[in-house]
Amino acid sequence: MTTTPQSSPHAVPHPFGRTLCAMITPFTRAGTLDLDGAGRLAERLVSEGCDGLVLNGTSGESPTTTDTEKAALVTAVREAVGERASIVTGVGTSDTLHTVELALAAEKAGADGVLVVTPYYSRPPQDALEAHFRQVADASGLPVMLYDIPGRTGARIEPETMIRLADHPRIVAVKDCSYDFLGTQKVLARTGLAYYAGCDEHILALYAVGAAGCVSTVANVVPRRIADILDAFDAGDTARATRLQLRATPLIEAMMGAGLPGTVTAKALLTGLGLPAGPVRAPLRPAGREAADMLRAAYEELAEA
Repeated sequence: MTTTPQSSPHAVPHPFGRTLCAMITPFTRAGTLDLDGAGRLAERLVSEGCDGLVLNGTSGESPTTTDTEKAALVTAVREAVGERASIVTGVGTSDTLHTVELALAAEKAGADGVLVVTPYYSRPPQDALEAHFRQVADASGLPVMLYDIPGRTGARIEPETMIRLADHPRIVAVKDCSYDFLGTQKVLARTGLAYYAGCDEHILALYAVGAAGCVSTVANVVPRRIADILDAFDAGDTARATRLQLRATPLIEAMMGAGLPGTVTAKALLTGLGLPAGPVRAPLRPAGREAADMLRAAYEELAEA
């Protein structure tokens, strides 16, 4: 849906935009899906620099939302933002047939693409992973973003597997949480896959070697700050881009590296700012007072910088 602006010197494909937010899923106080809040949050994210939204991913609590809720969220966010941002939705499960069903439902709900995580827990070998991704990509007309996050799934999409998958016409992008910078560069050098940094601390580093952008959890809270990093790089001001990335590091560490899931930290901050969020669903638990205070201090430090 979104392509690289002609004025950008960063001449790589941007199939889903450049600054994508891994959007949380707002719930009501009673724990039900808050579609009105989701629309308002999506509107804020887009108005403050996000040109893509990733719904129903890790940050969106996909393990604890129903198939019906996932489709309803896509429809509500599409109504809120129209065509101003791409919508990619998570459909990955441990079951290939269920993943296919979710991909077809996402297409019907109005998504622009699907995020397909490595099947977790069962740890299939590489040939089985490749067959899984190809079957999902064959099932609908939507382009696919692979999600490589072995720390959560227990299985890596190895670089050679990724290179083979790149020949599929609908496998176009990767959300990279592999923590294998060398492996990522090997794939970038040998394919046309659009890589998106899935770890906020890697946004600038990965962009500098040819990534398409980021899928940021921290952008839930400071979307403009994340977009500014990539804007500075695209403007040729790499020194400013570096300063902005480093300036955001304390908040990135507080949200993503302090022992709590990003969903929990993002919702704690959004709630404190009076923005749509609501509770997390069990087995996740809300941030305690000490953690919430630490998060707010890191946020205020960045806001005042």
